[in-house]
Amino acid sequence: MSDDEPPRPRGRAKGDSSAFSVSLERGLRILSAFGGDRSVLGIADLARAVGLNKSTTYRYVATLTKLEYIRQDPETRKYFLGPRVVDLGFAAIDSMELTRVAGPLLQALADETGFTVSMALCDGPDVVYVDRRRSSRRNALAMDLNLHVGSRLPAYCTSMGKVLLAHKNPAALRQILDRTDLARRGPKTITNREQLLAALAKVRQSAVAVNDEELAPGLRSFAAPVRDRAGEVVAAVNVAVHLTSAPATMEALAARLEPPLRRTAAEISKRLGYRPRGQQSFQ
Repeated sequence: MSDDEPPRPRGRAKGDSSAFSVSLERGLRILSAFGGDRSVLGIADLARAVGLNKSTTYRYVATLTKLEYIRQDPETRKYFLGPRVVDLGFAAIDSMELTRVAGPLLQALADETGFTVSMALCDGPDVVYVDRRRSSRRNALAMDLNLHVGSRLPAYCTSMGKVLLAHKNPAALRQILDRTDLARRGPKTITNREQLLAALAKVRQSAVAVNDEELAPGLRSFAAPVRDRAGEVVAAVNVAVHLTSAPATMEALAARLEPPLRRTAAEISKRLGYRPRGQQSFQ
């Protein structure tokens, strides 16, 4: 099969080709090649994945790069998905099962604790906010850093980011950290890679991540993982507080906030179909 005759989509009748754009199909196949553990790919990798030769693949990749659907690492010359892809995803985010399921539970957690509650996904070295809820209580202690749905923050210095990084497989985590500048963002930012890896190991063991002024002065947060039906960590939920509104010790805050946070994350996971080992239904 030549480059000019790509595989036809399943279920499409041969006579229906007049409404089918080969160029668009090729571009979408290239974008679809990125995913899972294949977040960073070279031209040869992409050519094999989509079944085109390297010169043809490069032309499509160059166009997608110019349009910011793909970005290139200047050092490795490999490619990864760009911000325009994320923007497209947010156009449909309100209809996603995850946000539909989680919304009421996130609001209940914000109302119970009086603090701002958020949920985020991992996008390479960043976390992307997909929901953010403030308490409806009259004397709520809202945490506002001008964050909203679609906001991005570095994963390494946020509680939700550490939850999501902690559950990446070693190869994917290594790729992400290779692209991450562990710059100091707050007074307690972890800037040493080995220390960060040790912290992520603790997160995997405890199932809760803590951010104690690592992102910004005075900002503290606790985060827990959300799992899908297959048990994969697909999101993280956090409760954020500030020293000015909650000057308690981290131990006191943990005792107060971790139980409802864990309960909320577990309930979201349950509604997504996750069952811990030993609790699967036999019906």
